[in-house]
Amino acid sequence: MSGATYKSIELVGTSPDSYADATRRAVRRASETMRNLRWFEVVEQRGHIGQGDVTEFQVRLRVWFSLEA
Repeated sequence: MSGATYKSIELVGTSPDSYADATRRAVRRASETMRNLRWFEVVEQRGHIGQGDVTEFQVRLRVWFSLEA
């Protein structure tokens, strides 16, 4: 894709299972309403603690998509 132009957005994904699953969920959900998703970068990871255990994983992603001609 030589010469392509990209735009980026930020997403936050969550999962009760893992950071990787939170990433996949965010990308899958974005792909339902956006076209031409190409790249992602995990910008931040954090989690929720409930009753002394990890209850949720959260990632903040930067996602790039190519602009249509």
